[in-house]
Amino acid sequence: MGSLGSRFQSPSQGPEESAEGTSSSRKHACECKKRKRNAQCDCESEQEEEDDILDTPRRKKLKSTSKYIYQTLFLNGENSDIRICALGQEWNLHKVYLCQGISLVCSTRTLMLKVVFGSLYRDDVLIKPSRVICILAAACMLQLDGLIQQCGETMKENISAKTVCGYYACASIYGLDSVMKKCLEWLLNNLMTHQNVELLKELGVDVMQQLIQSSDLFVMQVEMDVYTALKKWMFLQLNPSWDGPIKQLLADADTWLCKRRSDLCEKEPFLNTEEGAAFCSVFKLVRLQHIINDLASARILERDNILPPEWLTTMYKNQWFAMLRTEFDNDNGPQVSNKDEFELNSMRCGRKLSKDGDYCWRWTGFNFGFDLLVTYTNRFIVFKRNTLSQPCGGAVSLQPRRHLAYRLRLASFDSRGKLVCSRSTGYQLLTLEKDQEYVVMNLDSRLLSFPLYVCCNFLYTSPPSDHRPDSSEQSSTFTVT
Repeated sequence: MGSLGSRFQSPSQGPEESAEGTSSSRKHACECKKRKRNAQCDCESEQEEEDDILDTPRRKKLKSTSKYIYQTLFLNGENSDIRICALGQEWNLHKVYLCQGISLVCSTRTLMLKVVFGSLYRDDVLIKPSRVICILAAACMLQLDGLIQQCGETMKENISAKTVCGYYACASIYGLDSVMKKCLEWLLNNLMTHQNVELLKELGVDVMQQLIQSSDLFVMQVEMDVYTALKKWMFLQLNPSWDGPIKQLLADADTWLCKRRSDLCEKEPFLNTEEGAAFCSVFKLVRLQHIINDLASARILERDNILPPEWLTTMYKNQWFAMLRTEFDNDNGPQVSNKDEFELNSMRCGRKLSKDGDYCWRWTGFNFGFDLLVTYTNRFIVFKRNTLSQPCGGAVSLQPRRHLAYRLRLASFDSRGKLVCSRSTGYQLLTLEKDQEYVVMNLDSRLLSFPLYVCCNFLYTSPPSDHRPDSSEQSSTFTVT
Protein backbone atom coordinates (compact mmCIF):
# COMPACT_ATOMS: atom_id res chain seq x y z
CA MET A 1 0.00 0.00 0.00
CA GLY A 2 2.93 2.25 0.66
CA SER A 3 4.00 2.13 -2.97
CA LEU A 4 0.61 3.46 -4.04
CA GLY A 5 0.76 6.19 -1.43
CA SER A 6 4.17 7.33 -2.69
CA ARG A 7 2.62 8.23 -6.05
CA PHE A 8 0.34 10.78 -4.40
CA GLN A 9 1.36 14.11 -2.90
CA SER A 10 3.22 13.42 0.34
CA PRO A 11 1.21 14.66 3.36
CA SER A 12 4.46 15.83 4.98
CA GLN A 13 4.89 18.51 2.29
CA GLY A 14 3.14 21.83 2.35
CA PRO A 15 1.37 23.44 -0.63
CA GLU A 16 4.38 25.54 -1.50
CA GLU A 17 6.68 22.56 -1.48
CA SER A 18 4.27 20.65 -3.68
CA ALA A 19 4.02 23.46 -6.20
CA GLU A 20 7.76 23.97 -6.15
CA GLY A 21 8.25 20.28 -6.81
CA THR A 22 5.83 20.42 -9.75
CA SER A 23 7.57 23.48 -11.21
CA SER A 24 10.96 21.82 -10.87
CA SER A 25 9.66 18.74 -12.60
CA ARG A 26 8.37 20.76 -15.57
CA LYS A 27 11.61 22.72 -15.78
CA HIS A 28 13.61 19.51 -15.77
CA ALA A 29 11.41 18.09 -18.55
CA CYS A 30 12.03 21.15 -20.72
CA GLU A 31 15.79 21.04 -20.16
CA CYS A 32 15.82 17.39 -21.10
CA LYS A 33 13.90 18.16 -24.29
CA LYS A 34 16.35 20.91 -25.26
CA ARG A 35 19.43 18.73 -24.86
CA LYS A 36 18.01 15.38 -26.02
CA ARG A 37 20.22 15.52 -29.16
CA ASN A 38 23.39 16.03 -27.10
CA ALA A 39 22.76 13.67 -24.14
CA GLN A 40 20.35 10.95 -23.12
CA CYS A 41 17.56 12.05 -20.78
CA ASP A 42 17.46 10.39 -17.36
CA CYS A 43 13.67 10.27 -17.35
CA GLU A 44 12.85 8.56 -20.64
CA SER A 45 9.96 6.69 -19.05
CA GLU A 46 7.76 6.91 -16.02
CA GLN A 47 9.00 3.47 -14.84
CA GLU A 48 12.65 4.61 -14.94
CA GLU A 49 11.75 7.74 -12.96
CA GLU A 50 10.10 5.56 -10.28
CA ASP A 51 13.11 3.24 -10.17
CA ASP A 52 15.47 6.23 -9.77
CA ILE A 53 13.42 7.53 -6.86
CA LEU A 54 13.34 4.13 -5.15
CA ASP A 55 17.13 3.83 -5.50
CA THR A 56 17.80 7.14 -3.72
CA PRO A 57 18.12 7.74 0.04
CA ARG A 58 14.54 9.12 -0.02
CA ARG A 59 13.44 5.58 0.90
CA LYS A 60 13.51 6.64 4.51
CA LYS A 61 11.07 9.43 3.76
CA LEU A 62 8.79 7.06 1.84
CA LYS A 63 8.74 4.75 4.84
CA SER A 64 7.64 7.59 7.10
CA THR A 65 5.01 8.49 4.51
CA SER A 66 3.65 4.94 4.69
CA LYS A 67 3.43 5.17 8.47
CA TYR A 68 1.69 8.53 8.18
CA ILE A 69 -0.89 7.12 5.75
CA TYR A 70 -1.51 4.10 7.98
CA GLN A 71 -1.99 6.25 11.09
CA THR A 72 -4.00 9.07 9.52
CA LEU A 73 -6.12 7.27 6.94
CA PHE A 74 -6.52 3.73 8.31
CA LEU A 75 -6.36 4.08 12.10
CA ASN A 76 -7.90 7.56 12.31
CA GLY A 77 -10.18 7.14 9.30
CA GLU A 78 -9.71 10.70 8.05
CA ASN A 79 -11.38 11.57 4.72
CA SER A 80 -13.02 8.12 4.60
CA ASP A 81 -15.42 7.60 1.69
CA ILE A 82 -16.64 4.09 2.59
CA ARG A 83 -17.59 2.38 5.84
CA ILE A 84 -17.52 -1.38 6.41
CA CYS A 85 -19.36 -2.96 9.35
CA ALA A 86 -18.65 -6.62 10.18
CA LEU A 87 -18.27 -8.84 13.25
CA GLY A 88 -19.30 -6.01 15.54
CA GLN A 89 -16.56 -3.71 14.18
CA GLU A 90 -16.55 -0.62 11.96
CA TRP A 91 -13.79 0.39 9.58
CA ASN A 92 -13.64 3.81 7.91
CA LEU A 93 -11.81 3.04 4.68
CA HIS A 94 -11.01 4.57 1.30
CA LYS A 95 -12.12 3.34 -2.11
CA VAL A 96 -8.74 3.96 -3.71
CA TYR A 97 -7.03 1.53 -1.35
CA LEU A 98 -9.81 -1.06 -1.50
CA CYS A 99 -9.62 -1.03 -5.30
CA GLN A 100 -5.89 -1.64 -5.09
CA GLY A 101 -6.40 -4.59 -2.75
CA ILE A 102 -9.08 -6.11 -4.96
CA SER A 103 -6.91 -5.71 -8.06
CA LEU A 104 -4.05 -7.54 -6.34
CA VAL A 105 -6.31 -10.43 -5.38
CA CYS A 106 -7.90 -10.61 -8.79
CA SER A 107 -4.55 -10.59 -10.56
CA THR A 108 -3.57 -13.85 -8.82
CA ARG A 109 -6.99 -15.48 -8.75
CA THR A 110 -8.47 -14.40 -12.08
CA LEU A 111 -8.24 -17.81 -13.68
CA MET A 112 -9.73 -19.54 -10.64
CA LEU A 113 -12.61 -17.10 -10.41
CA LYS A 114 -13.21 -17.42 -14.14
CA VAL A 115 -13.62 -21.16 -13.73
CA VAL A 116 -15.85 -20.79 -10.68
CA PHE A 117 -18.14 -18.18 -12.21
CA GLY A 118 -18.10 -20.01 -15.54
CA SER A 119 -19.47 -23.12 -13.83
CA LEU A 120 -22.67 -21.17 -13.18
CA TYR A 121 -23.32 -21.07 -16.93
CA ARG A 122 -22.32 -24.61 -17.97
CA ASP A 123 -22.39 -28.11 -16.57
CA ASP A 124 -18.79 -29.09 -17.28
CA VAL A 125 -15.67 -26.98 -16.80
CA LEU A 126 -11.99 -27.71 -17.29
CA ILE A 127 -10.17 -27.96 -13.96
CA LYS A 128 -6.40 -28.26 -14.06
CA PRO A 129 -4.98 -30.45 -11.24
CA SER A 130 -2.50 -27.73 -10.26
CA ARG A 131 -5.36 -25.27 -9.61
CA VAL A 132 -7.98 -27.59 -8.18
CA ILE A 133 -7.32 -26.68 -4.52
CA CYS A 134 -7.86 -22.95 -5.13
CA ILE A 135 -10.96 -23.63 -7.22
CA LEU A 136 -12.33 -25.92 -4.52
CA ALA A 137 -11.83 -23.21 -1.90
CA ALA A 138 -13.77 -20.70 -3.99
CA ALA A 139 -16.48 -23.24 -4.84
CA CYS A 140 -16.98 -24.05 -1.15
CA MET A 141 -17.18 -20.35 -0.30
CA LEU A 142 -19.92 -19.89 -2.91
CA GLN A 143 -21.55 -23.25 -2.04
CA LEU A 144 -21.43 -24.53 -5.62
CA ASP A 145 -22.11 -28.23 -5.00
CA GLY A 146 -21.68 -29.30 -8.60
CA LEU A 147 -18.28 -27.67 -8.90
CA ILE A 148 -17.23 -29.05 -5.51
CA GLN A 149 -18.07 -32.55 -6.70
CA GLN A 150 -16.14 -32.03 -9.93
CA CYS A 151 -13.11 -30.78 -7.96
CA GLY A 152 -13.29 -33.94 -5.89
CA GLU A 153 -13.34 -36.14 -8.98
CA THR A 154 -10.39 -34.23 -10.45
CA MET A 155 -8.40 -34.74 -7.26
CA LYS A 156 -9.16 -38.47 -7.11
CA GLU A 157 -8.03 -38.92 -10.72
CA ASN A 158 -4.74 -37.06 -10.23
CA ILE A 159 -3.37 -38.42 -6.96
CA SER A 160 0.40 -38.87 -7.08
CA ALA A 161 3.42 -38.57 -4.79
CA LYS A 162 3.44 -34.80 -5.45
CA THR A 163 -0.26 -34.16 -4.85
CA VAL A 164 -1.47 -36.73 -2.32
CA CYS A 165 -0.58 -34.84 0.87
CA GLY A 166 -1.96 -31.52 -0.39
CA TYR A 167 -5.14 -33.14 -1.65
CA TYR A 168 -5.66 -35.01 1.63
CA ALA A 169 -5.20 -31.86 3.72
CA CYS A 170 -7.55 -29.87 1.47
CA ALA A 171 -10.17 -32.62 1.47
CA SER A 172 -10.10 -32.78 5.27
CA ILE A 173 -10.69 -29.01 5.48
CA TYR A 174 -13.64 -29.01 3.09
CA GLY A 175 -15.14 -32.33 4.16
CA LEU A 176 -14.54 -34.38 1.00
CA ASP A 177 -14.50 -37.80 2.65
CA SER A 178 -14.29 -39.71 -0.63
CA VAL A 179 -11.12 -37.82 -1.59
CA MET A 180 -9.57 -38.47 1.83
CA LYS A 181 -10.36 -42.17 1.49
CA LYS A 182 -8.84 -42.29 -1.99
CA CYS A 183 -5.67 -40.55 -0.79
CA LEU A 184 -5.31 -43.02 2.07
CA GLU A 185 -5.80 -45.94 -0.33
CA TRP A 186 -3.06 -44.53 -2.56
CA LEU A 187 -0.72 -44.14 0.41
CA LEU A 188 -1.44 -47.67 1.68
CA ASN A 189 -0.48 -49.02 -1.75
CA ASN A 190 2.56 -46.82 -2.38
CA LEU A 191 4.14 -45.84 0.93
CA MET A 192 6.42 -48.88 0.91
CA THR A 193 6.23 -50.12 -2.67
CA HIS A 194 7.41 -46.78 -4.12
CA GLN A 195 9.27 -44.99 -1.34
CA ASN A 196 9.81 -41.29 -2.00
CA VAL A 197 11.92 -38.88 0.06
CA GLU A 198 9.72 -35.82 -0.47
CA LEU A 199 6.60 -37.79 0.36
CA LEU A 200 8.13 -39.02 3.62
CA LYS A 201 8.94 -35.42 4.52
CA GLU A 202 5.37 -34.27 3.94
CA LEU A 203 3.54 -37.03 5.81
CA GLY A 204 2.38 -35.90 9.23
CA VAL A 205 1.96 -37.98 12.37
CA ASP A 206 -1.83 -38.26 12.08
CA VAL A 207 -1.75 -39.66 8.55
CA MET A 208 1.16 -41.97 9.33
CA GLN A 209 -0.78 -43.41 12.25
CA GLN A 210 -3.65 -44.37 9.98
CA LEU A 211 -1.28 -46.06 7.55
CA ILE A 212 0.78 -48.05 10.04
CA GLN A 213 -2.19 -49.42 11.95
CA SER A 214 -3.94 -50.69 8.81
CA SER A 215 -3.73 -54.34 7.79
CA ASP A 216 -4.17 -53.11 4.18
CA LEU A 217 -0.70 -51.54 4.14
CA PHE A 218 1.29 -53.00 1.23
CA VAL A 219 4.42 -54.15 3.07
CA MET A 220 7.72 -54.94 1.36
CA GLN A 221 9.24 -57.39 2.58
CA VAL A 222 8.29 -58.14 6.22
CA GLU A 223 7.11 -56.25 9.32
CA MET A 224 10.71 -55.23 10.07
CA ASP A 225 10.56 -53.09 6.94
CA VAL A 226 7.64 -51.17 8.44
CA TYR A 227 9.87 -50.28 11.39
CA THR A 228 12.69 -49.34 9.01
CA ALA A 229 10.37 -47.09 6.98
CA LEU A 230 9.29 -45.33 10.18
CA LYS A 231 12.91 -44.82 11.20
CA LYS A 232 13.63 -43.10 7.87
CA TRP A 233 10.43 -41.05 8.14
CA MET A 234 11.28 -39.90 11.67
CA PHE A 235 14.80 -38.92 10.58
CA LEU A 236 13.38 -36.78 7.75
CA GLN A 237 10.85 -35.12 10.06
CA LEU A 238 13.68 -34.05 12.35
CA ASN A 239 16.11 -33.27 9.50
CA PRO A 240 13.91 -31.78 6.73
CA SER A 241 16.89 -30.22 4.95
CA TRP A 242 18.37 -33.66 4.19
CA ASP A 243 18.76 -33.99 0.45
CA GLY A 244 20.10 -37.24 -0.89
CA PRO A 245 19.15 -40.39 -2.80
CA ILE A 246 16.63 -42.80 -1.27
CA LYS A 247 19.29 -45.54 -1.15
CA GLN A 248 21.40 -43.42 1.22
CA LEU A 249 18.53 -42.53 3.55
CA LEU A 250 18.66 -45.52 5.90
CA ALA A 251 22.43 -45.33 6.34
CA ASP A 252 22.25 -41.63 7.20
CA ALA A 253 19.37 -42.22 9.61
CA ASP A 254 21.37 -44.93 11.40
CA THR A 255 24.45 -42.69 11.51
CA TRP A 256 22.40 -39.84 12.96
CA LEU A 257 20.98 -42.07 15.69
CA CYS A 258 24.41 -43.48 16.52
CA LYS A 259 26.01 -40.02 16.66
CA ARG A 260 23.26 -38.76 18.89
CA ARG A 261 23.77 -41.62 21.34
CA SER A 262 27.55 -41.17 21.46
CA ASP A 263 27.64 -37.34 21.55
CA LEU A 264 25.00 -37.02 24.22
CA CYS A 265 26.01 -40.19 26.04
CA GLU A 266 22.32 -40.92 25.87
CA LYS A 267 21.15 -44.22 27.29
CA GLU A 268 17.51 -43.20 27.32
CA PRO A 269 15.43 -44.72 24.48
CA PHE A 270 14.83 -42.08 21.84
CA LEU A 271 11.03 -42.17 22.15
CA ASN A 272 11.38 -41.32 25.84
CA THR A 273 13.21 -38.09 25.02
CA GLU A 274 11.51 -34.74 24.46
CA GLU A 275 12.42 -34.81 20.77
CA GLY A 276 11.22 -38.35 20.21
CA ALA A 277 7.97 -38.20 22.19
CA ALA A 278 6.03 -36.88 19.17
CA PHE A 279 6.59 -40.18 17.34
CA CYS A 280 5.49 -42.59 20.11
CA SER A 281 1.92 -42.91 18.85
CA VAL A 282 3.15 -44.13 15.45
CA PHE A 283 5.81 -46.58 16.60
CA LYS A 284 3.31 -48.15 19.02
CA LEU A 285 1.40 -49.41 15.98
CA VAL A 286 4.30 -51.47 14.62
CA ARG A 287 3.51 -55.18 15.05
CA LEU A 288 6.57 -56.00 17.09
CA GLN A 289 5.51 -59.63 17.64
CA HIS A 290 6.44 -60.32 14.02
CA ILE A 291 9.81 -58.57 14.31
CA ILE A 292 11.25 -60.16 17.43
CA ASN A 293 10.67 -63.62 15.90
CA ASP A 294 13.72 -62.96 13.71
CA LEU A 295 17.12 -62.79 15.45
CA ALA A 296 18.75 -60.23 13.14
CA SER A 297 15.74 -57.91 13.40
CA ALA A 298 15.58 -58.22 17.20
CA ARG A 299 19.24 -57.22 17.43
CA ILE A 300 18.61 -54.11 15.33
CA LEU A 301 15.80 -53.06 17.68
CA GLU A 302 18.17 -53.37 20.63
CA ARG A 303 20.95 -51.48 18.84
CA ASP A 304 18.80 -48.56 17.70
CA ASN A 305 17.46 -47.96 21.22
CA ILE A 306 14.45 -46.13 19.80
CA LEU A 307 11.74 -48.11 21.57
CA PRO A 308 11.17 -48.07 25.34
CA PRO A 309 12.40 -51.39 26.82
CA GLU A 310 9.03 -52.13 28.43
CA TRP A 311 7.46 -52.35 24.96
CA LEU A 312 9.85 -55.13 24.01
CA THR A 313 9.73 -56.89 27.37
CA THR A 314 5.96 -57.20 27.17
CA MET A 315 6.15 -58.47 23.61
CA TYR A 316 8.82 -61.07 24.39
CA LYS A 317 6.62 -62.39 27.20
CA ASN A 318 3.55 -62.59 24.96
CA GLN A 319 5.44 -64.40 22.22
CA TRP A 320 6.98 -66.86 24.67
CA PHE A 321 3.53 -67.86 25.90
CA ALA A 322 2.28 -68.13 22.32
CA MET A 323 5.11 -70.52 21.54
CA LEU A 324 4.34 -72.61 24.63
CA ARG A 325 0.69 -72.82 23.59
CA THR A 326 1.64 -74.18 20.17
CA GLU A 327 3.88 -76.82 21.77
CA PHE A 328 1.91 -77.91 24.83
CA ASP A 329 -1.65 -76.62 24.52
CA ASN A 330 -2.39 -77.97 21.05
CA ASP A 331 -2.77 -74.53 19.45
CA ASN A 332 -2.44 -75.48 15.79
CA GLY A 333 -3.57 -72.09 14.52
CA PRO A 334 -6.87 -70.28 13.95
CA GLN A 335 -9.81 -72.48 13.01
CA VAL A 336 -12.67 -70.09 13.75
CA SER A 337 -13.25 -66.91 11.78
CA ASN A 338 -12.07 -63.89 13.76
CA LYS A 339 -11.56 -61.02 11.35
CA ASP A 340 -11.04 -58.42 14.07
CA GLU A 341 -8.11 -60.36 15.48
CA PHE A 342 -6.78 -60.85 11.97
CA GLU A 343 -6.95 -57.14 11.13
CA LEU A 344 -5.13 -56.13 14.31
CA ASN A 345 -2.45 -58.79 14.62
CA SER A 346 -1.79 -60.49 11.28
CA MET A 347 1.75 -60.62 9.95
CA ARG A 348 2.17 -58.28 6.95
CA CYS A 349 4.64 -59.19 4.23
CA GLY A 350 5.15 -58.76 0.51
CA ARG A 351 7.25 -59.46 -2.55
CA LYS A 352 7.90 -57.69 -5.87
CA LEU A 353 7.92 -59.81 -9.03
CA SER A 354 9.82 -57.73 -11.56
CA LYS A 355 8.84 -59.81 -14.59
CA ASP A 356 6.96 -62.95 -15.49
CA GLY A 357 8.76 -66.17 -14.60
CA ASP A 358 9.10 -68.77 -11.84
CA TYR A 359 9.57 -67.65 -8.21
CA CYS A 360 9.75 -69.48 -4.89
CA TRP A 361 10.36 -67.80 -1.54
CA ARG A 362 9.64 -67.79 2.20
CA TRP A 363 9.33 -64.83 4.53
CA THR A 364 11.85 -64.84 7.36
CA GLY A 365 10.85 -65.39 10.97
CA PHE A 366 10.17 -68.25 13.37
CA ASN A 367 6.40 -68.32 12.76
CA PHE A 368 5.98 -71.02 15.43
CA GLY A 369 7.46 -73.71 13.24
CA PHE A 370 5.13 -73.11 10.29
CA ASP A 371 7.57 -73.04 7.37
CA LEU A 372 5.44 -71.69 4.52
CA LEU A 373 6.80 -71.70 0.97
CA VAL A 374 5.17 -69.45 -1.63
CA THR A 375 5.51 -70.28 -5.31
CA TYR A 376 4.57 -68.28 -8.40
CA THR A 377 4.70 -70.39 -11.58
CA ASN A 378 2.61 -70.67 -14.74
CA ARG A 379 0.28 -67.92 -13.47
CA PHE A 380 -0.51 -69.89 -10.30
CA ILE A 381 0.28 -68.86 -6.72
CA VAL A 382 0.76 -71.86 -4.45
CA PHE A 383 1.23 -72.23 -0.68
CA LYS A 384 3.18 -75.25 0.59
CA ARG A 385 3.65 -76.29 4.17
CA ASN A 386 7.28 -77.41 4.26
CA THR A 387 8.29 -80.02 6.81
CA LEU A 388 10.56 -82.66 5.27
CA SER A 389 11.11 -81.98 1.57
CA GLN A 390 13.25 -78.81 1.77
CA PRO A 391 15.84 -77.54 4.26
CA CYS A 392 14.75 -74.86 6.70
CA GLY A 393 16.87 -72.46 8.75
CA GLY A 394 14.83 -72.93 11.94
CA ALA A 395 12.73 -75.43 13.84
CA VAL A 396 9.84 -76.93 11.87
CA SER A 397 6.56 -78.08 13.35
CA LEU A 398 5.87 -81.76 12.70
CA GLN A 399 2.29 -81.70 13.91
CA PRO A 400 -0.02 -83.58 11.53
CA ARG A 401 -2.08 -80.50 10.72
CA ARG A 402 -1.53 -76.78 11.02
CA HIS A 403 -4.10 -74.04 10.46
CA LEU A 404 -3.63 -70.47 9.32
CA ALA A 405 -5.70 -67.46 8.38
CA TYR A 406 -4.54 -65.50 5.35
CA ARG A 407 -5.35 -62.87 2.76
CA LEU A 408 -3.34 -62.53 -0.43
CA ARG A 409 -3.48 -59.50 -2.72
CA LEU A 410 -1.85 -58.77 -6.05
CA ALA A 411 -1.45 -55.34 -7.61
CA SER A 412 0.39 -53.48 -10.35
CA PHE A 413 0.69 -49.70 -10.67
CA ASP A 414 1.35 -47.08 -13.31
CA SER A 415 4.10 -44.44 -13.07
CA ARG A 416 1.98 -42.28 -10.72
CA GLY A 417 1.20 -45.15 -8.36
CA LYS A 418 -2.36 -45.60 -9.59
CA LEU A 419 -3.71 -49.16 -9.56
CA VAL A 420 -3.63 -50.78 -12.99
CA CYS A 421 -4.95 -54.16 -11.86
CA SER A 422 -5.57 -55.89 -8.54
CA ARG A 423 -6.79 -59.22 -7.20
CA SER A 424 -7.54 -60.42 -3.68
CA THR A 425 -8.47 -63.73 -2.10
CA GLY A 426 -10.27 -62.02 0.76
CA TYR A 427 -10.07 -63.39 4.29
CA GLN A 428 -9.54 -67.17 4.25
CA LEU A 429 -8.95 -70.08 6.66
CA LEU A 430 -6.78 -72.99 5.57
CA THR A 431 -5.55 -76.31 7.02
CA LEU A 432 -2.41 -77.94 5.62
CA GLU A 433 -0.91 -81.32 6.34
CA LYS A 434 2.83 -82.08 6.16
CA ASP A 435 4.35 -80.97 2.83
CA GLN A 436 0.90 -80.31 1.41
CA GLU A 437 0.39 -77.73 -1.37
CA TYR A 438 -2.61 -75.54 -2.04
CA VAL A 439 -3.36 -73.36 -5.07
CA VAL A 440 -4.24 -69.95 -3.65
CA MET A 441 -4.88 -68.07 -6.87
CA ASN A 442 -5.16 -68.84 -10.58
CA LEU A 443 -4.37 -65.71 -12.56
CA ASP A 444 -5.73 -64.56 -15.89
CA SER A 445 -2.73 -63.61 -18.04
CA ARG A 446 -4.75 -60.90 -19.78
CA LEU A 447 -5.10 -58.98 -16.53
CA LEU A 448 -1.47 -59.21 -15.39
CA SER A 449 0.96 -56.33 -15.64
CA PHE A 450 4.54 -56.37 -14.38
CA PRO A 451 6.16 -55.50 -12.07
CA LEU A 452 3.63 -57.33 -9.93
CA TYR A 453 3.38 -56.77 -6.18
CA VAL A 454 2.31 -59.61 -3.90
CA CYS A 455 1.08 -58.70 -0.44
CA CYS A 456 0.08 -61.30 2.17
CA ASN A 457 -1.35 -61.23 5.68
CA PHE A 458 -0.94 -64.31 7.88
CA LEU A 459 -2.10 -65.36 11.33
CA TYR A 460 -0.39 -68.53 12.55
CA THR A 461 -1.73 -68.81 16.12
CA SER A 462 -5.12 -68.46 17.75
CA PRO A 463 -5.79 -65.53 20.07
CA PRO A 464 -5.31 -66.36 23.78
CA SER A 465 -8.39 -67.89 25.33
CA ASP A 466 -9.29 -69.64 28.57
CA HIS A 467 -11.13 -72.29 26.61
CA ARG A 468 -9.49 -74.43 23.97
CA PRO A 469 -11.53 -77.02 22.08
CA ASP A 470 -10.12 -80.53 22.39
CA SER A 471 -9.44 -82.73 19.41
CA SER A 472 -12.97 -84.07 19.37
CA GLU A 473 -14.38 -80.55 19.07
CA GLN A 474 -12.05 -79.40 16.32
CA SER A 475 -13.55 -79.29 12.86
CA SER A 476 -11.75 -80.44 9.74
CA THR A 477 -13.93 -78.30 7.49
CA PHE A 478 -10.94 -76.36 6.14
CA THR A 479 -8.66 -79.33 5.51
CA VAL A 480 -7.25 -79.37 1.99
CA THR A 481 -7.41 -82.71 0.26
